[in-house]
Amino acid sequence: DEIMKINELFNVEGKVAVVTGGSRGIGEMIASGFLANGVKVYITARKEAPLILKAKELSDKYDAECIAVPCDLSAMEGIDQFAEFISSHETQIDFLINNAGASWGEPYSEYSEKGWDKVMDLNVKSVFYLTQKLTSLLKIAGNLEDPSRVINIGSVDGLNVPVIEAYAYGTSKAAVHHLTRIMAKRLVGENILVNAIAPGPYESMMLGAAVNHDYSIIESRNPRKRIGSPEDMAGLVIFLCSRAGAYTVGAIIPSDGGIVGCAGHDLS
Repeated sequence: DEIMKINELFNVEGKVAVVTGGSRGIGEMIASGFLANGVKVYITARKEAPLILKAKELSDKYDAECIAVPCDLSAMEGIDQFAEFISSHETQIDFLINNAGASWGEPYSEYSEKGWDKVMDLNVKSVFYLTQKLTSLLKIAGNLEDPSRVINIGSVDGLNVPVIEAYAYGTSKAAVHHLTRIMAKRLVGENILVNAIAPGPYESMMLGAAVNHDYSIIESRNPRKRIGSPEDMAGLVIFLCSRAGAYTVGAIIPSDGGIVGCAGHDLS
């Protein structure tokens, strides 16, 4: 049976994907995985110049179509503008990857409302409203055999109690995980499957800033003795978006080297 062969089972060629926060870190890893396998990808970020450069770099590297759409998804205005742009360029989209996120670290007694709101607006509110506004395009692309997919990027910090003082961040990611299940229930009947990935340590500006771009301590404490690689993230996303993942709905999948799964492991 041909469908059982890898190149059919995990095939995503010819699909259209949106990856928010796609210019660096985990978003770039996901965009790269798609582009390497024949998906047309729209990437968003706030900073226009680096985003446009990244889209060109990825298009050239993978000989594929990567389109930059600068916007600020932390405000409704930006979400509306982005949804309108996609609607005016595509009649349907197959995959929506809600990856754009922010963190805010401050001591408990000084933790600011500005930081709290920034994290909650981008990490939780934008995930709901961007998906809501793109649902009609996802619905057109999906059918019973081959549903559309939404993947929300959560975090192990939404499953475990994090070490770093970033009170809104872990809270926002726990909200993303639960929102994923709530949305999965609502959209599964429309042939749109919603799942979440909860990454552990991956190379990114966010984690890099927290550890001064020295990952050695994090690696030594990780059960797998390394941080995540682009292949780890891209492989999981391609699984979820392909025929292989068409029966996985409302799942929160850690990709963390065993931090959550090996809960008895001493991480101190």
